[in-house]
Amino acid sequence: MRSILLLASSALFAIPLPPLQAQRPSDVARWERQARNVTIIRDDWGIAHVYGKTDANAVFGMEFAQAEDDFNRIETNYLNSLGRLAEAEGESALYSDLRQRLFIDPDSLRAEYGRSPLWLRHLMDAFADGLNYFLYKHPDVKPRVITHFEPWMALSFTEGSIGGDIERINPRDLQALYGSGPGTRNGDEEELELDPSGSNGVAIAPRLAANRHALLWINPHTSFYFRSELQMVSDEGLNAYGAVTWGQFFIYQGFNSTAGWMHTSSGVDNIDEFLDTRRQTSRRITLPFKTDTGMARKTFTVSYTQHGPVIRKEGDRFVSISLMKSHVNALIQSYSRTKARDMAAFRQIMELHTNSSNNTVFADASGNIAYFHSNYIPRRDTSFDWTRPVDGSNVRTAYRGVLSFDETPNVVNPASGWVYNSNNWPWSAAGEGSSPKRESFPRYVETGMEESARGYHALRVLAGKTDWTMASLTSAAFDSYLPAFERMIPPLLAAYDQAPWDTMKAKLAEPIAALRGWDYRWGAESVPTSLAVFWGERIGRRVSRDARAAGISVMQYIATSRAAPAELLGSLADAVDALSADFGTWETPWGDINRFQRINDDIAPHFDDSKPSIPVPFTASVWGSLAAFGARSYPNTKKWYGTSGNSFVAVVEFGDSVRAQAITAGGESGNPQSPHFNDEAERYASGRLRDVYFYRSQLAGHTEREYHP
Repeated sequence: MRSILLLASSALFAIPLPPLQAQRPSDVARWERQARNVTIIRDDWGIAHVYGKTDANAVFGMEFAQAEDDFNRIETNYLNSLGRLAEAEGESALYSDLRQRLFIDPDSLRAEYGRSPLWLRHLMDAFADGLNYFLYKHPDVKPRVITHFEPWMALSFTEGSIGGDIERINPRDLQALYGSGPGTRNGDEEELELDPSGSNGVAIAPRLAANRHALLWINPHTSFYFRSELQMVSDEGLNAYGAVTWGQFFIYQGFNSTAGWMHTSSGVDNIDEFLDTRRQTSRRITLPFKTDTGMARKTFTVSYTQHGPVIRKEGDRFVSISLMKSHVNALIQSYSRTKARDMAAFRQIMELHTNSSNNTVFADASGNIAYFHSNYIPRRDTSFDWTRPVDGSNVRTAYRGVLSFDETPNVVNPASGWVYNSNNWPWSAAGEGSSPKRESFPRYVETGMEESARGYHALRVLAGKTDWTMASLTSAAFDSYLPAFERMIPPLLAAYDQAPWDTMKAKLAEPIAALRGWDYRWGAESVPTSLAVFWGERIGRRVSRDARAAGISVMQYIATSRAAPAELLGSLADAVDALSADFGTWETPWGDINRFQRINDDIAPHFDDSKPSIPVPFTASVWGSLAAFGARSYPNTKKWYGTSGNSFVAVVEFGDSVRAQAITAGGESGNPQSPHFNDEAERYASGRLRDVYFYRSQLAGHTEREYHP
């Protein structure tokens, strides 16, 4: 059904909330009481260490501290999670808002909040109070839309990954079904994803460590500035440090005094689509959106089947979708694991089965290490192909619960002495002989068809090594080897050697010589890295469709000599031309191209070749670089600027006390005037992690400011 468009003034649809300067006295008094129970210490990197008498006090303080650093990112995250982005950005965001609102209903979340355990409601209350107190104390901060936060809002944003499960739904499909226009995909499927989202996690058992203590490597690959770095401490046993997604009130990836956890994006197939011939129910969803003359709103009549919302049509049948949507349990699991003291406690929390999109690499002070596969996998009839929509009317496709822990490809304390994940399959998680066997599990637990480039790299730096230290684990994680090119370039060289002498072969003689002598390692001074990346990008775009049709990666497609010689050589000629046109010569070192720059805190960043930037030697993860930097040029630039990849990075050692080092892309503050806006950039680019001040005594001599909110 077509949507109904209603136009009106912005005042007609404004949320009736009290002005910020006229908050209820009872609210202000409650906020001030909580603030007195909170101490925030900013260290010499601007990182907030939040101390509270209770867990709720710590939540109140950490939300206040996050808002001090970057309120815009907090509000934007909730505009996205609540399906209200169009109120700030206009009609272009309507269908992403509609996608959220298919699952996120404010009245339902209020009811879920009311049914939540009392302790969790206290935390959600503190979350809202901390943000509202910040706005009360900072009347100069002007929210784009949300002038008042409510406790139930925390339930709208419980997944926390860079791309939540809901984002698997294509807004253009919703536009084609519920709106006007074809909702075309504009050829997006033909794009080569140069920096797939994901992360690296490594855990080393004590027997392989020089100090006989377990080690953990934490290396999420997200968009830059997606999470803040902070510590939360209370007198009720909370003491967690790490990366927090803006606006959430739990450490997403990090550690406490005796245990640590690192999430990586999973290849599990745990979202189900169903084909149905009829819609069973409908619901009207009205979405406000910003216009040049005020506010307008659009009403959609959306359809649901017994399986979930209808998201598109295939022929004469509707496609509905089912995914994990247990908001309360997801929030309980996310928060509770930050207080888990050891593997037994962490494992017990996993019985909630709500960590759907993530694998987890774990280590604790008792010497345990583990790889945990996705924590939410529906149990299915394996006679169906669950990678495609299945018949929703067939009783054998009905929901039958989830796989248990023992039915999932997990690895606990393997004989190899290490575990890792780099968004690759679990069949190499602990090396040969210690990893799960693919044939022992149903196909849907993992969609990967082959080992990834980063997987090959991780196996190379981990297998057979001993006497690990924090320094050597960091060095391994910044190892410069690029396994994709070691597999892809030999077919290029063979194509060149077999080609008849002509103008193109003469043109490529020197570039081929440079690649022939390359050791397949990135470096700021490396010309072959520039050549290889420019060539890899172009040949990848040429063959990506055929590689997908073959069910293999671009790397594997080229490595097995499936690409035509003309495609290989033509792509190199194009790369040489592009380098020469943009930089004056194809012999341009990689660091002259690949740059880190932070000019402002816009969520859609702006870059400028005329302004200062620094070289970054590592590359996109698609080439197998463990240290990842997803960069490209922009319409107004020749240089490539990064926006994703290594973000928060940490190495942790669990002994009688915990030791850690970390780095954050750019800096902690979103304020360009702050000394902590870009003070970590040089360390970030060189992989020089700084010491983490985990214990309060370590803050002596490293305290910039101590205050109550």
